Amino acid sequence: MDRFLERIHFASAPVSWGIQDDPGPAWEQPYERILEEIVSAGFTGAELGPYGYLPTDSAVLKKTLQAKGLKLLSSFVPVPITDSSKTASVVEHVRRVGSLLSAMGAELLVLSDCQTPERRRIAGGVPVDGSKSLGAAQWKQVGSVIAEVERVAAEYGLRLVFHPHVATFVETPLEVECLFEALAGSHVGLCLDTGHCVYGGGDPSEEASKYRSLLRYVHIKDVNARVLGEARGRKLDFEAAVGAGLFSQIGSGCIDFHGFFRFLAESRYSGWAVVEQDVIYGKTAVPPLESMRVSLNYLKNVISRIESSAGVTKQKG
Repeated sequence: MDRFLERIHFASAPVSWGIQDDPGPAWEQPYERILEEIVSAGFTGAELGPYGYLPTDSAVLKKTLQAKGLKLLSSFVPVPITDSSKTASVVEHVRRVGSLLSAMGAELLVLSDCQTPERRRIAGGVPVDGSKSLGAAQWKQVGSVIAEVERVAAEYGLRLVFHPHVATFVETPLEVECLFEALAGSHVGLCLDTGHCVYGGGDPSEEASKYRSLLRYVHIKDVNARVLGEARGRKLDFEAAVGAGLFSQIGSGCIDFHGFFRFLAESRYSGWAVVEQDVIYGKTAVPPLESMRVSLNYLKNVISRIESSAGVTKQKG
């Protein structure tokens, strides 16, 4: 195994500072400070966050990022993929985001389904039999909508990856499977989020292996097993579970990152890993800067141990 640390790069995103999709008190945080803290935590890349939080003037944003030594990678774009009547507005939004990403030299657009009230209520507790999932005709329609988004993204030189997300209609392993069956023949890849995968009932290493040929981007989150159990037992909705601390600092939760990154190393994954902690602004026990710094150091130590182990194994062989 060659040096995996030379093939993987780490980024963070405004969501770890509580910047959610819709404007609110968290958006009052100066974006320059958040970008500076991303750099101070040790990251070299960043995501755009929700469109409108960071400057939408590409010249202004480019100057800001260059001054801080940050590369803009992508944008997380949640849209209503299950409502065909909204396809025109979805495409319009994708063009808006895609134009900015292209001007910034980004390479990816990270698509997700929008959260809905009905799925928020059963977040993390979706029946595994598919009884609360989409039907065959709906999956076909979803495939058509995403194919149109992929076409538009390509106009801006962007590759499209899909992010399964809790509280949406693409949450569980079964739903992810149905999605990629509907996308057969497309070039849409997978953005695997370790935290949302576990929250939705999956195992990150198993899903990564299952979609090895489609895995093009990863979001790294950890999960507090105790809070997850309580959230499922009390049937907390998504926001309440996040507010209760479901997503933990990396390394303090239940996810086996040694196994996950060993798989990435052995499968020769090369690219970016976005380290995140979904939080509710004002409800964080640890300041985001500290959490992100500790999280990144933990992951680098994990990879160093994997590389050391591989080196010993090679010598013995």
